[in-house]
Parts: sequence; C-alpha cells; structure tokens
Amino acid sequence: MHIHDKVIILDFGSQYTQLIARRVREAGVYSEIHPCTIALDELKDLSPAAIILSGGPASVGEPDSPGIDPEIFQWGIPILGICYGMQLIAHILHGKVTPARDREYGRSELEIISDSPLWEGVQVKDTLTVWMSHGDTVLMPPAGFDVLAKTESIDVAAIGNREKRIYALQFHPEVAHTEHGDKIISNFLFKIAKLSPTWSMSSFIDSTIKNIQEQIGEDRVVCAISGGIDSTVVAVLLNKAIGKRLHCIFVDNGVLRMNEGEEVVSYLREHFDLNLKYVQASELFLGRLNGVEDPEQKRKIIGHTFIEVFEKEAKAIAGVKWLAQGTLYPDVIESVSFKGPSAVIKSHHNVGGLPEKMQLRLIEPLRELFKDEVRKVAVELGLPDFIVWRHPFPGPGLAIRIIGEVTKERLEILRRADKIVQSELRASDWYRKVWQGFAVLLPLKTVGVMGDERTYEHVIALRVVDSIDAMTADWSRLPSELLARISNRIINEVRGVNRVVYDISSKPPSTIEWE
Repeated sequence: MHIHDKVIILDFGSQYTQLIARRVREAGVYSEIHPCTIALDELKDLSPAAIILSGGPASVGEPDSPGIDPEIFQWGIPILGICYGMQLIAHILHGKVTPARDREYGRSELEIISDSPLWEGVQVKDTLTVWMSHGDTVLMPPAGFDVLAKTESIDVAAIGNREKRIYALQFHPEVAHTEHGDKIISNFLFKIAKLSPTWSMSSFIDSTIKNIQEQIGEDRVVCAISGGIDSTVVAVLLNKAIGKRLHCIFVDNGVLRMNEGEEVVSYLREHFDLNLKYVQASELFLGRLNGVEDPEQKRKIIGHTFIEVFEKEAKAIAGVKWLAQGTLYPDVIESVSFKGPSAVIKSHHNVGGLPEKMQLRLIEPLRELFKDEVRKVAVELGLPDFIVWRHPFPGPGLAIRIIGEVTKERLEILRRADKIVQSELRASDWYRKVWQGFAVLLPLKTVGVMGDERTYEHVIALRVVDSIDAMTADWSRLPSELLARISNRIINEVRGVNRVVYDISSKPPSTIEWE
C-alpha cells in the first residue's frame, strides 16, 4: 500500500502505544507501530517521514533497558519522544536523567515557559492539565535543546531542538486526560514535521481495491462470513475488486443469535449482490456439543467443526487459490511487542490452519486498520447501522454464554433474553454508547413467585461493558430505569426465567465473556 507520509512509532512497552497510533491516524497521517528492537536497516527501509518514541516501564539507567541506535538522530527526520522516549533522547544525546524524588502518576499542571511550534494554537491561561506516568525525570536537557515547559514537581517537562526538529514530552499527549493533547500531536505532525494529511478511509478503500486487483489477478478467493463487521467489510471490499470471483460462505453453527444468519445473508445478497452460500449446519454442531460442559472443549468442538464444514464447501469451488480473513492491526502488533510475541493471539476472526491445509494464500485487506477505522470504512461502503455498530460477538457464539451444556431449550431461552437486551439498548440509545452488551444463561435455578405460584426457574445475567479495545473493560453504569425495564421484560416474556442479575465486574480481574 502506497502512503505519501508515514509515521513510525517505536514501542518501548507503553500501555498507551496504540493510542499514539490512533491519534496520528485521526489527524489524517498514516502510522505504524514497530518494536524498538527493529533493525536499523529495516527501519530505514520503511522510509518514515517522522518517528515517535513511545513511553515504557523501564528506566534508561538500567543495564537491560531498551534503546535505539543513535544514528537515527543523524537522519534529519523529525522525532518526538514521549515519557520514556523523552528520557531516552536525553540519555543518548548526553543530557542528564535521574530518578524522580517521587513517582509522578496522574494529572499534573503544566506551565509553558518557552514558545514552540508544539504549543501553537493551544489555548491556556496559566497552566495546562496533562497526564503523567514516570519514575525518572530529565534533570538537564542535551546541548542545543530548550526547556519548553515545567510542572510543580519537575523543571524539565518538555524539551525541543528547533533546528534538528527533535522534541520530547514528559507527559502523555495521546491520552484523553491531557488537555489539547490532540492539538500538540497535530502540531508535531504538521507544524514541525510538515506532513500531509492524506490518510482517510476513502483513500484506503481506493488503494485497497487496486491492491487486491493487482495481488489476486484472475484468481478466485474464498471468504468466511460470520455476520460481524470485519468479515463483512472484507467481503464487500473484495466484491468491489473482483466481483463474482469472490466466493463467500456463511456457516450457521447453531449458536447464533435470533434470526442472525437470515438477516445478514439476505441483506448482503440483496444490497451487494455477493456470491454467497448459506450453509445450514446447526444440527451437526449441536450434536457434537451434546453433553459437553467444559468451555474450552466447547470452543474446540465449534472451531474444529467449522473448519471441517468450511473446508468441504471451499473444496467444492473450482480454482480457489486465496483465503480472505478479517485480521486487524491490533492482531498484527500484538505479536510484535518489543518483549516478543504474545503467548495468546486472538484467533476468532481467522479460519485457523486452513491456509496451509488447503494450500491457500492469505489475503488480509484490513490488517492495517484499527476497529474504529473498520467502522469508518463500513460507513464509506454504505453498510447499514445494524452491521456497522454491531457489538463484538465471539466465534463460539452463544455456546460460551450458556454456562454448562448447550441444548436447544437453553439456546431458545438465551436467544429470547438476548433479543430483549439488544432491543432495549437500541431503543434507549445506549447501544452505541457501550462496547458490548448481552445476556448470559447461568447453570442454576432459583425460587420465585409468579401469579401466586412458587416457581423454580433459570437465572439470566446481564453483561454490559465500556471499553476501547477489549483489552480492559469496566461495567457500564446503565440507568436503573433501563435495567428495570430489561429485567421486567425478560421475566415476563421469556418462559423459564424468574430472576435477572447484573454483572458489575471489571476486566481485569474478570473477562468480558463468562467462558
């Protein structure tokens, strides 16, 4: 993919590194995250128009602390250091870094003491509220650097070398807690680095369609559609690029939400004329899940059965040489942390093992995008709100929202309860405010009273969370009136349920899903 201006973010282990990339892209400039351990030649081959050094938990004075080759500072390209990145710049260029008297974490008041392009257009009175998270501090900046700002606790909170276009901030401009942080980042990109805001979802669509056409040639591609936004956007992009040479397969695994398969398939066929096959395999999946209670075993059964069904359908299509997947950028960078590959990488988007088994080549049109960017692409492509804003749904579906054995009876109870949750969230305008909201069927019954009679029926748990990327999450503070309405409707309308509870656990220590 050809990008006019590219910002490379070198990751030193900060929990905010992805946020830096998001802020740069939101400003209209393409960015990529790479581990700070990247080889110098490889970094040079990326042709960065600017480099941002992220924060990180290490101390530059430690023997094994991560670093970079000093040659980077001789390339003449703009560099911005954030937190650990600032300390590293000072350390390498012979300034002085020392442990802070007290670790500074949280909000701090920044006083700007020197004019700089970084502060252009930043409206402040006396101070600017910023977010700090550091144990070390720069005591003395390198030669040629001006001190641009300070706080009550540190005298050097921002530095800059106007001639070399190297700047550094002790605070985190990428987090929402920092006032005008987005403006400060934009100033670095446009006032200092002189970059062009050419990154947009419209330009992404145009270039991606051209790249697909060049990559695929006259070959055929098979794509698994789940009903989620990622696989749907992949299919629509490929359909625009190669038309009927794309073969989409939607497998009903028996653990989808109410009417989900029919709604997605009919819409995609009608509005995008997709070459789409709807495979009804619910009896096969439910038969293999019979009597299984262990959540990991349920996941494996569904995953293996899906591959079996999908492989059979794909092999029936003559001339297929490619498998399309909805891999996103967080899936890619999760395995290239400076600490090494993650122990567990998300795989629910992907048809694991199939490319090698079927000797197919992979095409992943969305591997450069974050989730919010995929939604923007979906809007550009004309996809409806019910697909664009659809909450994340796990690959094993309702099987891991039924605690214990999956049966047709229990599925019916959960589907009806979940339908009420979805409809009430939408009707109250909370659906787009939260990351995810759903019902869980618990493996227990409780005593109740309905119509003056004693009942002994199922319990539904509601799980609604706020999150940015699902790595962490907090329970959503829904209005009590909304919770009451959901509870009343489930108990009155779903036969077999007499109690509804609300999950108020955060992630960590809990997970979003119950299994």
